[in-house]
Formats: sequence, C-alpha cells, structure tokens
Amino acid sequence: MAKRTKTKTKKTSKKNYVLRGKNGKETGVFSGNQPRQAALKVANRSKGTKSSPVEIRLRERGSKKIHIFKGWKETVAAPKNKPAWMPDKINKPNVEKVGIEKLKKI
Repeated sequence: MAKRTKTKTKKTSKKNYVLRGKNGKETGVFSGNQPRQAALKVANRSKGTKSSPVEIRLRERGSKKIHIFKGWKETVAAPKNKPAWMPDKINKPNVEKVGIEKLKKI
C-alpha cells in the first residue's frame, strides 16, 4: 500500500475590526486577516484623498488594541487585462500605518 501524506494547509482566521471615531463611538465592522486589509476596505469607502487623508481607527474585536491608519483612495486606470464588466477607471485604496493605541477599558 502506498503511504498517504497529509498536506498541511495554513488556516487563515479572519478577525473583525470595529471602526471607531475620535470620540469613542463605534460605527461599522470590517473583517480581514490583518488590520491593514480591513483598513483598505474602510479607505475605499472614505472621502480621503492623497493630499488630505482620513484617519482610520480600528479596534480589534476582543482586545483593547486600536490600530491607527491614514487612508485615502485615488482613481486610476483599470488594468489592461480587465474583465468586460469593469469600468475604465477604478478606485484604488491606500493606507499608511500610524501606530497602535491601547485602551484602558472598552
């Protein structure tokens, strides 16, 4: 009999990040493997531009960490190999990590 080997697959667990305002009010939930992935989703829905980025504060659910990013989106030309349904111009989100804050209590 041939010996069977199991292939190990890396399970990526999605985490939920809550969008938090400066005043502490939490509004929306975004998920991603990393906080940057969730921040890109927020940036794509924001009104920030490269010259005036918006501050994105994401609290990781189940912890007291707040990930702080600067985010904006820009309109760029679609890639050459785009599908037929994709428009000629698309929004490309960008984020830049500013730091991490720890809350005393949620």
